[in-house]
Amino acid sequence: MNRNDLVGRIAKDAKISKAAADKALNATLGGISDALKKGQSVTLVGFGTFMVADRKARIGRNPQTKKEIKIPAKRVPRFRAGKALKSAVGKGK
Repeated sequence: MNRNDLVGRIAKDAKISKAAADKALNATLGGISDALKKGQSVTLVGFGTFMVADRKARIGRNPQTKKEIKIPAKRVPRFRAGKALKSAVGKGK
């Protein structure tokens, strides 16, 4: 499923226009992004939690040259699925 498919699904399920569904999706994703930029987590009960994790600096290896390279520390987004999402996916088709 891509973004257009998701907007179509939101519009159909909520009985709103695709333009309104696109605005709603943009607002939702923007809100999640803004919270993560501030270091906050976003919890959607039953669905999951979006959070920020810190990765330590480490030494890596260039696979072509075999030389060691320094990989700097950075903050990365993470997602942990909620119980309802895990059970829905676990049931399969």
